[in-house]
Amino acid sequence: MRNLLLFITFLSIVTMNAQDSKLLSPDTIAIGDVLTLGAPSGQVYQHIFFPRLNFIIKKGGTTNFKKLQGTKVVVTDKQATEGKTHITIKRKDGKKFLNSIAVVKVNLEAAAGAKEIL
Repeated sequence: MRNLLLFITFLSIVTMNAQDSKLLSPDTIAIGDVLTLGAPSGQVYQHIFFPRLNFIIKKGGTTNFKKLQGTKVVVTDKQATEGKTHITIKRKDGKKFLNSIAVVKVNLEAAAGAKEIL
């Protein structure tokens, strides 16, 4: 009886967490949607296409990608090509990414799978 009660409790907790998670798919994303940047997979973002570090430094920017985590961004453009969806994002607060980049392209499916964009 006790095991059954524990199993039902565990199952209900897992179900509630699954309902809370928001899945990003190309069908649900529209221009103007607000997303959040997650943690980079590695030292830099793999699926959010920032310029190489030397170009960022030449423009007077910083290279601290950890500061971008949790930043709210707005979708400004959406392009679907052969199984991939690329979106263009800009910061919601109007500032530039890393103090030098205004807009950035993102591979939506790969970035959502790697939790780089939430």
